[in-house]
Amino acid sequence: MITVTEKAKQRITELRQEENYTDDYAVRVAVHGGGCSGLMYDLKFDNQVTPSDQVFEDKGVQIKVDKKSLLYLLGTTLDFSDGLNGKGFQFINPNASRTCGCGESFAV
Repeated sequence: MITVTEKAKQRITELRQEENYTDDYAVRVAVHGGGCSGLMYDLKFDNQVTPSDQVFEDKGVQIKVDKKSLLYLLGTTLDFSDGLNGKGFQFINPNASRTCGCGESFAV
């Protein structure tokens, strides 16, 4: 399961409204090869469900993850930072053995 902080929930709600996505669009989280640490996070709105998807809901935010990505994301918390050190979504992933300096990629 992936959990969502209140800040992340607020930002997802704002983005959904700004980009005119309806409530049937969930947040899709995926992991792809790439980045300086080997694996990268991908985050987008999506209204399609595939047979390999796992669907979760936390704090009213629906999250879709394909089964392969879920192996890397179990127990992850999705957060949002708007501080001086960087603005954007952050993944707090207990499965990551190391992350790059910018937080965009990780390794297990």
